[in-house]
Amino acid sequence: MVHGTDGSVATLCLDLDTSKAHKAVLEEDIAQIRRLLSGSGLRWVEDFSPSGGRHVYIPLRERLSASEARELVEALALTAASLDPSPHQNITDGCIRVPGSIHKSGGYQILVTPLSEAYDIMRRRNGSDAIARLQAALMPELRRQKELAARRAKAAARTPHSVPAPRPGAELPLRRVARTGLYDTARYKSPSEARMAVLNHFSACGWTREHVQNELTGQFPGLAALYGTPANQERLLSTEWAKAQAYASSGSDQNARTRKAGEKDVLINNTSPTRLTGGAIKPSSAAIHQLVNDLENILYAVLDHRLQARGREGLSLRLLIRGLLGYMRAKETDIVDVGCRTLAVAMGKHHVTIARLLPVLAKASDGILTKVADARHKAADVYLIQLPEHYQQQARELTWRRGKIHAIRPVFRALGDAAALVYEAIERGRRSPTTAEIVRTTGISRNAITKALADMEALAMIRRDEGRWKTTSVNLRDLATRLGVQDDYQAHISRNRRERAAWHAYLDRFLDARMMETDLYDYEREEHWIPPDDAALWLAA
Repeated sequence: MVHGTDGSVATLCLDLDTSKAHKAVLEEDIAQIRRLLSGSGLRWVEDFSPSGGRHVYIPLRERLSASEARELVEALALTAASLDPSPHQNITDGCIRVPGSIHKSGGYQILVTPLSEAYDIMRRRNGSDAIARLQAALMPELRRQKELAARRAKAAARTPHSVPAPRPGAELPLRRVARTGLYDTARYKSPSEARMAVLNHFSACGWTREHVQNELTGQFPGLAALYGTPANQERLLSTEWAKAQAYASSGSDQNARTRKAGEKDVLINNTSPTRLTGGAIKPSSAAIHQLVNDLENILYAVLDHRLQARGREGLSLRLLIRGLLGYMRAKETDIVDVGCRTLAVAMGKHHVTIARLLPVLAKASDGILTKVADARHKAADVYLIQLPEHYQQQARELTWRRGKIHAIRPVFRALGDAAALVYEAIERGRRSPTTAEIVRTTGISRNAITKALADMEALAMIRRDEGRWKTTSVNLRDLATRLGVQDDYQAHISRNRRERAAWHAYLDRFLDARMMETDLYDYEREEHWIPPDDAALWLAA
């Protein structure tokens, strides 16, 4: 039994099971857990089972409560796909098979740690300071676990008790295959078919080969396990990715040709740059980048201070203008014609919020953002971003800032708008700022800034050096993955696809409608013309 009579825990028991993930993924997980425990100063005992699973036992000097142990093991499970947290999720019946026990498939649990060393570890147990270091290392996962628990509780409160509450942010099946390496053998006859399905999925989502290559050692080790060996992966990945891209493009073309009015499998409308007419000249790439730099100067010097007075709405407006400038630099155009749903995904907000903020920002920007065309059919509103004449001299006198401007980077979907602006103040400041300087620069309340700084310091995003804040070398993208932002991002995209498909299907209902002559003629309209008499013409002359 894992828990005592009072529910407390004297040993943390980690059960890595091959039923949860592919054996190759399990081996990667156990290696990662070893590194994590060793880096926290913890000692552990390890065994393995005939089925290929692994058990890790972490003896504790001070007993942990059931809730603390459960939180810690569930946080570890977020980093290891093969880790089964169920022994610590059941206080009354949670148990684990110890070394030397008979395995249900035959054989015994075999101790990996030398017996004398295992005896010493169980006798001289780990202190609370080492557990505190482990909790600090797992801070992103602990935060993510609390947010997931809060979402489940909120969903359960909204759902009648007779109906099971939906699981928020449910993982897509092919993403689960890429993460664990386990697939439905009734649907895919071999690992080759399963990994091609995963690659087709990633290609349809707009991924690149480099992105897939990076995630093979990141959040999707199961896809790498489906290749069997690194040699097979290196030999086959390029060829299979080319096939996946060809399949995705051919599928898109075929869907576009065979789409019928009223169907709900309508494609996403990828808005394209507006074609200029009337002899207009498209600005060069260098001119666009210089314009964005000048607009950043005006943003920091003037516009930010004006928007600070708008409170919470001002935070969203400041990040929205940053997102538009980032889009402008990336696409090298001063014409923005992306839809509210696309901006909502980039901002981590609801599209209704974006639709409400855009007109407000256009009015408050003092000529920087101007609406030039209304949305029509599947096309979005079109906005022009320019530097007004009364700001040109001021923009030239100010020096450009280092670094890139961002709207909401993925990690700040979890940390909030205030944290995004605070991090930007530290990252793009001309020198490392103090807390008081951040308050003056951002215009955010000191309480909100103190909380944001504490959260980011706990996640090792920033550090304090002689009273001044500096950024660290932590990878924000990996941190966002650990915080579970990817699940929210995919859920947001899936919701947009469904809503956009329904809207496009509604619009396509009218494509096949043929207008007859009778539809144009109004029987009640007087169309004959009565000519004026000669007297009226003479008077008019």
